[in-house]
Amino acid sequence: MKQVIQYQKTGDITVEELPVPQLKSGGILVRNFFSLISAGTERSSVTTAQASLIGKAQARPDLVRQVMDNVKREGLMATIEKVQNRLDNYKELGYSCAGIVVESAVDEFKVGDRVACGGVGYASHSEIVYVPKNLATLVPESVAMDDAAYTTVIAIAMQGVRQADVRVGEKVVVMGLGLIGLITVQILKASGCAVIGLDISDRNFELAKKFGCSECAVSDMHSVGKVEAFTRGRGSDAVIVTAATKSSEPVELAMQYARKRSKVVVVGAVGMDIPRSPFYEKEVDFRISCSYGPGRYDSEYEERGHDYPIGYVRWTEKRNMESALDLIAERRLDVRSLTTHTIPVDKALEAYDIITGKTQTPYLGILLSYPDATYERTAANRRIDLSPTKAVPESSAAIAFIGAGNFAQSYLLPPLKKIGAQFELVATSKPVNASSVAKKFGFRSFTTDPGEVFQDPAVKLVFISTRHDTHGRYVLEALQAGKRVFVEKPLAISSKELEEIGATYRAAAESGNSPFLMVGYNRRFSDPLKTMKKFFQGAGEPLTMHYRVNAGYLPLNSWYQDSAQGGRTVGEMCHFVDTMQFLAGAQPVSVYASAPADKAGRYNHDNAVVQITFDDGSVGSILYLASGGPSMPKEYIEAFAGGRSAVMDSFKSLVMYSGRKDEKKSYSGDKGHTAEMQAVMDGLKNGQSPIPFGSLEATSKVTFAALESIRTRSRVDIE
Repeated sequence: MKQVIQYQKTGDITVEELPVPQLKSGGILVRNFFSLISAGTERSSVTTAQASLIGKAQARPDLVRQVMDNVKREGLMATIEKVQNRLDNYKELGYSCAGIVVESAVDEFKVGDRVACGGVGYASHSEIVYVPKNLATLVPESVAMDDAAYTTVIAIAMQGVRQADVRVGEKVVVMGLGLIGLITVQILKASGCAVIGLDISDRNFELAKKFGCSECAVSDMHSVGKVEAFTRGRGSDAVIVTAATKSSEPVELAMQYARKRSKVVVVGAVGMDIPRSPFYEKEVDFRISCSYGPGRYDSEYEERGHDYPIGYVRWTEKRNMESALDLIAERRLDVRSLTTHTIPVDKALEAYDIITGKTQTPYLGILLSYPDATYERTAANRRIDLSPTKAVPESSAAIAFIGAGNFAQSYLLPPLKKIGAQFELVATSKPVNASSVAKKFGFRSFTTDPGEVFQDPAVKLVFISTRHDTHGRYVLEALQAGKRVFVEKPLAISSKELEEIGATYRAAAESGNSPFLMVGYNRRFSDPLKTMKKFFQGAGEPLTMHYRVNAGYLPLNSWYQDSAQGGRTVGEMCHFVDTMQFLAGAQPVSVYASAPADKAGRYNHDNAVVQITFDDGSVGSILYLASGGPSMPKEYIEAFAGGRSAVMDSFKSLVMYSGRKDEKKSYSGDKGHTAEMQAVMDGLKNGQSPIPFGSLEATSKVTFAALESIRTRSRVDIE
C-alpha cells in the first residue's frame, strides 16, 4: 500500500510502498477513499522537522526540558545518541479520512461499512489504515466520501463551539478564517448565532459571508470598533480563536472584543503571553478547546474503546464526529465549497508544495484521493523485502525483531549492529515504524505481521520488544516454532503465562531440541556489578543486600501502570530481583513485601519495600520509590558479607571496603546493554542462554509473590 511519510531529521516527505497495518482487537482496517490535509498542523510539522536542531529546540521547549533531564540521568553523549536516534525515523501524517471497512475486529462495524475516521497515528494519509472503534463512525448514505473526509476537522471546530457554550441570538467573534474558522462560522450560524469574522487577510471574506458571517473585518485595533458596533456596544458573548500564530496578539485582541464575563475559546495554536488587566477587569472565562472533544489523549477511550456514559459526557470526540456528519447530511454544513484541490496520493508532494508556499496558489481544503482497488490481505501486502535476492546462509544466526520502539532502537539494535548481527526481519504494528527500523539498521525485510517472523525459516533468533501484555504470547509462539528467543523484561505478566512458558520450555528440552530463552536483564552484565560480584567471591558467608530505586512518579493513566500490562512491580522491579540473584549466586525462596498507605490514591504499589530470602541464606531488600525527588539518582546498591562492604551508585561509581582498606572505581554509567547483547550472541554459539531458565522463572515468581504479599500482608514462599 502507499502511504505519505515524513523523515524527522530533514522534514522530507515521500510516498512509500509499505505493508498493510496489523488488525488489532478493538478496531478496524479501512481502505481510504479520501484523506484531508490539515494545512496548519502539517505545515508546522514540515517546517519544524526542516529546522536545525536549534530551530527544533525553539519550536519545542517542552522536549528540550526532557532532553536536559535525560542528560542528568544518562550523561551528555548517551543523550545525544538518543536524540539523534529519534530524529532518524519516519512518521505518518494526517488525522482525518474516510473510506470503507475491509476488516473488522469489533461488533460495531462490518466489512463494507462506509466510515469516517480520526486520530493522529491512525487516520493517516495511507491507502489502508487501522483505526480503534471510538475513532471511527458510520457515514450516512447521503454524504459523499470526499465530504466525509472533513469529519475530524469539523469535530475540532465543533468542540470549540461547544466550549463557547453559546445560545441562540448571541453574537460571536471568530478570529481566523482559514479552514477551521470557516467551518466554525457555519456551525455557529446553524446554532442560531450572529457571527463577525476576523482575519489578517481579506482573502476568504466573501466565502465567510456566504457561510453566515454578518460582517468581516481585518483583525487589528481598528476592528475593535467594528465589533462594538456589531454588538451594539456590549461586546461579544464569545470569541473563538481559530488563528495559528506564535504571536499573542489574537488573544490580546480577543480581550478587547469580549464583553464582561464572556468566554474566549482558543482552538488554534496561538501565543498566550496574556496581560492580566483585561482578564481581571472583565472576569473573562478563558478556555482551551482540546482537539476533537472529550476522550482525546485518553488511552482508555481512544485505544481500549471504553466510552464515556452519555448521561455524564454528552459530547465525546466520536459523538462530535457523528454530529459533524449529521450537519453535512442535513445540508447545514457545506464543506464541498472548501475543497480547492483533490490530488492523487501518488502526487501528494504537490499538495505539500502548496501548503509550504513552494507552489504559490490559493488553497483551503486539500484532499488526497486513493485508487479504487479491491482489498485482499495476502502475504504480498503484509511484508516488503528490501534485499529479496540476498540469500541468508543456513548457518547464520539471522535475527528478527517483533516490536522496535525507542528502547530497542537505543539499547538493543545499535550494539547488535556493531557486533555484526545478521538482521533478517522486523515486525511492528505500524507500517512506517517497520520501514524506518528496517532501513536504519539494515534488515532484509519488514512486516506488520508477527506471524511472518515465526514462519520464516531463515530466522534463528527472535527479539521480542513489544508492550508487556504480548511478551508471554510471543515467547510461547517463538518457542513452539523452534526459534531461539530474547524477550525484553518481563518474561510474563501472570502466573498462568509463566507456567505455560515453563511447560513449553521443559518439553522442548526433554525432546532434545535445546531451547534458548533469554530475558533482558542487562544490569548483571554491567562492569560495576560484575566487579562487585567478583569482590564478594570467597567472602565465606551469605550476602546482605539493599537496593534503593528512585524510580520516579508515573501517572496512573500511563500504559506502564495498566494492570493489563502487569504494572511496575512486574514490569520493572524484576530488574532488581535479577541483580540480587546475580550478586548472591542463589535462588529466592521467600518474599515479604509491604507498601505505605496511599490515601490520596496516587500510586499503584509503586512505593514498596520488598524483602527476599535466598536459598543460600542471603537476604536482600528492594526499596522501590515513586515518591522521591526527581533530581536524586535512580539506583543505589549496598552489599555486605565476610567483613567486606560495597556501594554502587548509579553505575557511575563503586566503592569496595575490606578491613581498613577501600578501593574506588569510576564508570561511565552504562547499565550493561552492550555487554548483554554480546553475551546473547556468544550464547547462541555455545547453545546456552547467559541466564539459566530457572533463574529467569524465579525472578518473575518473586514479582508475582511481592504483589500477593502486599495484598495479604504475609510472607509468600517461592516454589
